[in-house]
Amino acid sequence: MNAKDAIRSTMGLSLTVLKSYFSDMTDAELMTRPGPGCNHLAWQLGHLIVSEVGLVNDVCPGAAAELPAGFAEQHSKSTAGSDDAASFCTKQQYIDLIDKVRAATLAALDKLPDADLDNPSPERMRAFCPTIGSFFTLIGTHPMMHAGQFVPVRRALGKPVLM
Repeated sequence: MNAKDAIRSTMGLSLTVLKSYFSDMTDAELMTRPGPGCNHLAWQLGHLIVSEVGLVNDVCPGAAAELPAGFAEQHSKSTAGSDDAASFCTKQQYIDLIDKVRAATLAALDKLPDADLDNPSPERMRAFCPTIGSFFTLIGTHPMMHAGQFVPVRRALGKPVLM
């Protein structure tokens, strides 16, 4: 296994866990917040999608998937407090966008020369992710960072334990 294989594996596992956690939820259930002051799951899914696009474009300009018009604004910090379900997407729309965005991310990783993984990451992230390789690992693990917030929602909704 080489570095790109390890990054791909990490990306796959992280996304598999996240998707399983909302696989049996309805659109309405995605509007549930895991606790006071937390963002509801629909907003978090949008945040993950918008973040991945931005992060990929940071290291491979123009390589990320294009989002629907208004999607980033729909999932900005200013909308995090909104509980208006009509302002967010359906579960299927999130799934479709997650898959589209991840396919573009993997294509960008594939096109990147292996040696470039050792290059410095964007300066604003360098203290956290010093190299392009670690930056792609961050992209891959970001869904796992949010997956833990889906578990209390699952418990509150009486959903089965998945893992």
